Amino acid sequence: MTKEAETDAGAGIDEARAWDARLGWAFGLIADDPAERAAALVRLADVQRNVADALGRFNELRRLTLPLGGQEQWRDPGFLQAHEMYVEAGRYSLPNALWNRPPGDIRTWQGLPYALLFLEWEARYPQEWTRHAKKWGTKQSLIRDVAVADHGETVRAKLTDLVEIVVQRAYRCKDREYLRVARAVDSEDLRGRLETAARSDNPWARRHAGYVLWLLDRPEVPNTIHVWQNWIAAEARG
Repeated sequence: MTKEAETDAGAGIDEARAWDARLGWAFGLIADDPAERAAALVRLADVQRNVADALGRFNELRRLTLPLGGQEQWRDPGFLQAHEMYVEAGRYSLPNALWNRPPGDIRTWQGLPYALLFLEWEARYPQEWTRHAKKWGTKQSLIRDVAVADHGETVRAKLTDLVEIVVQRAYRCKDREYLRVARAVDSEDLRGRLETAARSDNPWARRHAGYVLWLLDRPEVPNTIHVWQNWIAAEARG
């Protein structure tokens, strides 16, 4: 390993530790134990209040400095400090910490485990997610970001699990984006799970899994509402 690579690796470890220090508690949101999830929700409410307070101060400074004009406003020390405090507060909260991801390969982003956590939370506990952190745009952008090939084995397994979970439920906003993930992590394992779902007694699973399998065999076909409606009509005709 070159000296530069060692430096990058060390920086990556430090950044991962910083993420864990800020948000390690958030894994409680996907815990099987209801008491652990409840404790994590209390912690989430606390940090979200901090974000709301910081945003309130920032908005007040923005109102007071508005007469300065755009460029001058962003040079005002008080305004800048209020903005920095708002951004900093968001680094300890979800979904704020997942916004404004730096450019680069998401597979090396130290925030990736928390992006997957946010998606798993929505998949496994959709009602809690909806009550406490509903951001459909964030869900959509994260799904699109992670839908790339050549993830490590652990991430591929997590993404495969997410596709399996989502196809077995009634459609939720932006679920259609998971077809991108299915194509990115296509494997015998995923297809086996989808085939099992497509033969199950669950009507949602049969329909959704069958459609995903059909599209996996046709990578050139876009995943559009029109294509979905035509597939449903064809299935109904038998």
